[in-house]
Amino acid sequence: MSLNAKQLEAAQFHTGIALVVAVPGSGKTKTMTERIGRLVNDHGIAPENILGLTYTRQAAEQMRERLELVLHGEASRVHLYTIHSFCLRLLKSEGRYFNIVSGSEQMTMVSTIMRSLGVKDLAIGGVLQDISLAKSNLISPEEFIELYGEDQSKQKTAMVFKEYEEQKAIRYLYDFDDLLLQAHRFLAHEGGAEKYHDVYPHILVDEYQDTNPAQLAVLQALIAESGRGSFWACGDDWQSIYAFNGASIGNILRFKQIFPSAQEIVLNVNYRSTPAILAACQKLIDHNQRKIPKELIAHKPGGNHDLFVIDTFNEEEEACLVANEIKHLHLSDGTAYSDMAVLYRANFQSEILQNVFVRAGIPFYIDNGMSFYKRREVRILLDYLRFIEDPGSVVGDESLQRIINAPNRYLGKKFMEQVAGVANEASCSLYQALREMSFDSPYIRRNVHEFVRLMESFIQNEGEMGPAEVLAKLRQRLDYDRFVTDKDIPSPDNQAVLNLNQLLQSAARYASISEFLTYVATVEDETCSRDPSGVKLMTIHKAKGLEFPVVFVVGLVEGIMPTKRGDLEEERRICFVALSRAMDRLYVTYSHNHLGQPAKRSIFIDEMTGDLAAIDS
Repeated sequence: MSLNAKQLEAAQFHTGIALVVAVPGSGKTKTMTERIGRLVNDHGIAPENILGLTYTRQAAEQMRERLELVLHGEASRVHLYTIHSFCLRLLKSEGRYFNIVSGSEQMTMVSTIMRSLGVKDLAIGGVLQDISLAKSNLISPEEFIELYGEDQSKQKTAMVFKEYEEQKAIRYLYDFDDLLLQAHRFLAHEGGAEKYHDVYPHILVDEYQDTNPAQLAVLQALIAESGRGSFWACGDDWQSIYAFNGASIGNILRFKQIFPSAQEIVLNVNYRSTPAILAACQKLIDHNQRKIPKELIAHKPGGNHDLFVIDTFNEEEEACLVANEIKHLHLSDGTAYSDMAVLYRANFQSEILQNVFVRAGIPFYIDNGMSFYKRREVRILLDYLRFIEDPGSVVGDESLQRIINAPNRYLGKKFMEQVAGVANEASCSLYQALREMSFDSPYIRRNVHEFVRLMESFIQNEGEMGPAEVLAKLRQRLDYDRFVTDKDIPSPDNQAVLNLNQLLQSAARYASISEFLTYVATVEDETCSRDPSGVKLMTIHKAKGLEFPVVFVVGLVEGIMPTKRGDLEEERRICFVALSRAMDRLYVTYSHNHLGQPAKRSIFIDEMTGDLAAIDS
């Protein structure tokens, strides 16, 4: 395995502490693999005495596959985990008895606690996020109270936080943050560190820039005294984009303050991108103040057409131009669809791309975990449309069961079983049975009548309203934004709100509900195929760690990238990650109008390198 001088220096590092700062495409995985191989083959370290920590399970699996080439049958003996799975194994091996609380169980627990404490004005998801961020920053409930002494909303969160921790302790439950905290407690305060210094004298950490303070505390407790082993951390501050998950860029920026004896090795030769693409990346990131200074050096030669900026009238024209260029590259240049990726800041931006790609016959693969039309806030409104279009059909019956309690009308499963029983006896639809049934309970009677009255106002006028108008009225009359965001005053930047805005924009292109639902079904069929040979559509966060010969970064307008409320330096790093995925050709696109409103091109475009080729829109 051939290495350049800096890669070799990093791979040959033996004992002590090292920070390997690796720019995109600099071969950090190869270097990390080679280092593990040299520890075993050159220094006689037993593979099971090496601990490698990665950010994801997938990264750990890929690392093990690469190690097979270096260590062959010995690769399985190297301990490769995510830091959470390592802490779980450590605690279980030390005889701790506990169960992991799932995300849904957390929601139920916190919801019950909030009701018992009379906390009604906070979103469950927001409270859980605050609790998780506090714990990832090693902040206890008592410290949380002191920290937010004047903030009444946070004081309520602190009450829930305290009760949540107490209930978990009684039931021997740990959440994922507890795995870190309990492992740190065992290592640092219960005498466990010395044992694990002997078990793992050599520790390697990948994606170090994404660690949080709790993870750093675990690592500090694991590190053996100087001379006894090594701590080798690899990361890139320029690619730190997980602050929303609690990651602290300070962990890598202050590395030499935290570990004064540390040696810093910079891998700055990029083997992925052309000089023009790297120049744009460098020019952009140079505007950040908090960073480790380094210069991107291109290894591969440049071409004549590497970097393009596309400006368009609106997001539909933008998507069409992207589709046309993809078609051209595929048909004229022979570029495989799978070698092209379209990256965006937020999931709602994928809807217009799906629409245009379906019409253009371009195969695509969505790698954001969920299609736009499968998202909860979108899916429920689509079920309302399906019901309104044909309430007496089988589809109407299925849709009714999904919308009857969205928002919550306290008409549960048993209630719907009663309705289904009446419908079966009368051989009629669920909706007809619902309309004709009588109810003893005043609140059930009121809620059913309100639902029927609302639905009739749409059913009777279905032919006179287009899908966008129906959706807009449903959104208003259901107080829908408040329902899906769980907030009294939903933020216009909330992801669910942005998705709903995009849904209405999409529906406005169709004259009838039937036409719109047919289009949605077509897109769903295409999306469900998940054709890996198609163009990749994904968020920038999903694309981190990947590379493609051709990359389109779309939607570079103010308010989307950067977002209105985001930290500008973090947003710039997100943009940097997007640009640096491109190997041979990079397209940066924006529109002058977005969701029917004037839009301003992103400041990041102006910050990129100067001489950009342009495609006329």
